[in-house]
Amino acid sequence: MQPADPFALQDVGEIRISPDASTIVFSVATTDVQANSITSKLMKVPAAGGPMSELEGVPAGANTIRWSPDSRKIAFFASRDGRGALWTYDLTSGHLARISDYDRTNRFISKAGNWLAWSPDGARLAFAGSLQPVARGFDPYVTSRLQYKTRTSLSDDRRTHLYIVPVGTPTTASGESAVKELTTGDFDDHSLDWGGDGSEIVFVSNREADPDANHNYDIFAVSVANGRVRRITNTPGVEMEPRVSPDGRWIAYTATTRALTTIDSVAEDAHVFVVSMSGGRPEELNHALDRRSSSPEWTPDGLAVLYTASDHGKTVLYRVSVKGGASIALIDRKAQVGPFSMARDGLVALGLTDPSMPREVFRFRPDANLQQLTSLNAAAVKAWKLVTPETITFKSFDGADIEGWYYPPAGDARPATQSTAMLLSIHGGPHGSYGYGFNAAFQLQAGRGYATLALNPRGSSGYGQAFSDGTLRNWGGGDYKDLMAGVDHVLKLKPEIDPQRLGVLGGSYGGFMTNWVITQTTRFKAAVSSASVSNMVSFYATSLYQDLVHAEFEGYPWEGDHFELLWKWSPLAHVAHATTPTLFIHGEQDNDVHITEAEQMYTALRRRGVEAALARYPREGHGFSEPKHNLDRMQRTLDWFDKYLKPRERPTAVRE
Repeated sequence: MQPADPFALQDVGEIRISPDASTIVFSVATTDVQANSITSKLMKVPAAGGPMSELEGVPAGANTIRWSPDSRKIAFFASRDGRGALWTYDLTSGHLARISDYDRTNRFISKAGNWLAWSPDGARLAFAGSLQPVARGFDPYVTSRLQYKTRTSLSDDRRTHLYIVPVGTPTTASGESAVKELTTGDFDDHSLDWGGDGSEIVFVSNREADPDANHNYDIFAVSVANGRVRRITNTPGVEMEPRVSPDGRWIAYTATTRALTTIDSVAEDAHVFVVSMSGGRPEELNHALDRRSSSPEWTPDGLAVLYTASDHGKTVLYRVSVKGGASIALIDRKAQVGPFSMARDGLVALGLTDPSMPREVFRFRPDANLQQLTSLNAAAVKAWKLVTPETITFKSFDGADIEGWYYPPAGDARPATQSTAMLLSIHGGPHGSYGYGFNAAFQLQAGRGYATLALNPRGSSGYGQAFSDGTLRNWGGGDYKDLMAGVDHVLKLKPEIDPQRLGVLGGSYGGFMTNWVITQTTRFKAAVSSASVSNMVSFYATSLYQDLVHAEFEGYPWEGDHFELLWKWSPLAHVAHATTPTLFIHGEQDNDVHITEAEQMYTALRRRGVEAALARYPREGHGFSEPKHNLDRMQRTLDWFDKYLKPRERPTAVRE
């Protein structure tokens, strides 16, 4: 693979099966590097298998696909002529109808779930959004809020509320239906689902006195008739993704239980719970499975809940009874499942990816085999010489079991007479993980002649709660030792690797760890640090999610010895020991980790005479959105490692 190759891939996004199990609609995104654009379209495929086709006339970028109960229409959000709207599309006639205006605040809303739902009778749509006008001309911008930033700019300060709109006869002069605002107030209301008889809509909201300072979602219900809101849960933890049972009596959801948490990269694993629609004591269904859970969906008979959970690099589809007990793995292979949706007869449509296959659409029934329905990327993948990663496990310094994946260089990318350079790749989070999904970056590195070592050190998700808690008050402690133990293990396991040609790279928390690694050891001869943290004190003051520091270090910086603790675990505090040539990559609009974090580390290295470069990308946030920037980032990363890790070619002697 070459740096431009991944842009040929078609990226499967949402996947929705019709209630009658006849048709699957899914979104596919394609990239045009020259135009610097990404375009998304909706496709359909028979659930029984067959040729797929595009939904003609649907606006580009359609998202949040929801089927009508009669399986005739889909509803979705999309923009046309610069205006956002809620639309319906009749799959039988091809008729496209604009139902109402639609807009969202640019505010960061953590882990928001469902934004759109049909009423049980198919006569109305409920949605979460922000339809009040945007204030213009902030000069100066003055705020008294803690969460005044978005991921790439400043908040428009609008609130997200619930709305309902009839689907059918237009009721306004413009030919659209009249929209009714159901919830009001200085709260963000989202993650909705319509109750069984259509009289109430359940949703998630943070009704704390200062929601910015205390991340605490609970589940509420609002009356469709009069807008009266009632509370269903009242816990110190965070409730998410509520789904009403087919009979309307119960709500399944995911939740954490700790009072101190964060809006990003939560250490605590969420589990699946149920609570009565009338309220009462919630019951945890999958307590027996010590794994991070998400995406609960009721089985049609209401006797069980399906959900996904991460496990040793896999994403597994599980089933758990409403009575609790053991979870049953329905799809458990060296792959990652998701997203998924379920028809009324129990047929499941899902996405699946593994190390040799980007995400494709599948169908699944528990009593039948998994069946692949699309092959969007088969031709592209067949044209590339991909490598197969090897799963490795080893004991770390304290006996902890650590897992990872070793990607060898492509067969013809490294001459047989040369040893192998290896890159240690560090994931973000700190509670992210690597695993059995297609990884274009690792294949690119293999094609360039590099081996890649991708490890899940302590703190990673997919290994249970105690393992996930391994970074608390200890960023760069045990996880750094895990990473170094992994490098040592692979050097013994793979004698072809040259210990003098090691590189290290990572983004976000992986960038923090890259900065930490180069201040703790000189064994790496080149580093690429993306969206990285260097100073924990300034990160706290400038990040969109300061509460990550509260949760990970169990308190505020000014409490006890926390300032000293944060400085102790800051790479900048140890920069005098760094000698590794380092490339820093950062988006100029990154409010997750402000670009000043990269600037501090870069300036310190350059002042000390260490080779370093800083690549600043305008208009980009924590993750890049512009294809040209992504291409440049990949090419620049490989070039940096080539400069410091590739053997120098000796000039050929000239004979007289």
